[in-house]
Amino acid sequence: MSEDRSSNEQKTWLDKLTQAFAHEPKNRQELLEVLREAHQNKLLDSEALAIVEGAIQVADLQVRDIMVPRSQMISIKSTQTPKEFLPSIIDAAHSRYPVIGESLDDVIGILLAKDLLPLILVEDQQSFNIKDLLRPATFVPESKRLNVLLREFRANHNHMAVVIDEYGGVAGLVTIEDVLEQIVGDIEDEHDVEEDSYVKPLPSGDFLVKALTPIDNFNEAFDTAFSDDEFDTVGGLVMSAFGHLPKRNEVTEIGGFRFRVLNADSRRLHLLRLTPLSH
Repeated sequence: MSEDRSSNEQKTWLDKLTQAFAHEPKNRQELLEVLREAHQNKLLDSEALAIVEGAIQVADLQVRDIMVPRSQMISIKSTQTPKEFLPSIIDAAHSRYPVIGESLDDVIGILLAKDLLPLILVEDQQSFNIKDLLRPATFVPESKRLNVLLREFRANHNHMAVVIDEYGGVAGLVTIEDVLEQIVGDIEDEHDVEEDSYVKPLPSGDFLVKALTPIDNFNEAFDTAFSDDEFDTVGGLVMSAFGHLPKRNEVTEIGGFRFRVLNADSRRLHLLRLTPLSH
């Protein structure tokens, strides 16, 4: 009897979902409400719901909302020798770098780290000319919508764009990974937080912090004095500051730090980006 009831309930929600898409919800909010209700009734798992929400909400975001700001860009000067710029590349461990001329506003191209591999076989590096390796730079305005940018990235096979402000100056950088993370959550790779650690410093001066970081460990790492009387972890502290379970990209400030949610599901936080506000 209970199996029949469960089957009927599932059919009811499938009917509602089918009806919602057949007659088109009036707006995004109505669509999100239907999807969240479906999740509550176990028709969508948390991960699938988060991806759909990200895909819907990405159209509301602009490049300026997710770009790496100018002050945190890691660039290479066209006049530098491999010996001068390789330490920065090794330390940052990125795959692409803007190459600049006289200033940050003079981006002359993009260098792919993999294009430097032939240097290993070149004995005479004095003849090296970085301009021979550069790929054309793509420029986009701060106001461009992320869904439009993603479409352009895919059409042009680009992975990075230089962001310009209304005066034509360089405002920052944005990558295809930055856009995709708004949809699927933080994309972890071999340079993300190690399994046996809680905090990873980033070249920009920010930090990746696991939400399960014990407050004692956080205090020790950042010379802070957050109390662990009410919460054991940084995630608990951050959720208390929000007053609700935040979604990806929500931001709050606590005790001289800005916390941005990078990865979360419908039950708890997973990964945070920490920016010391004194920097």
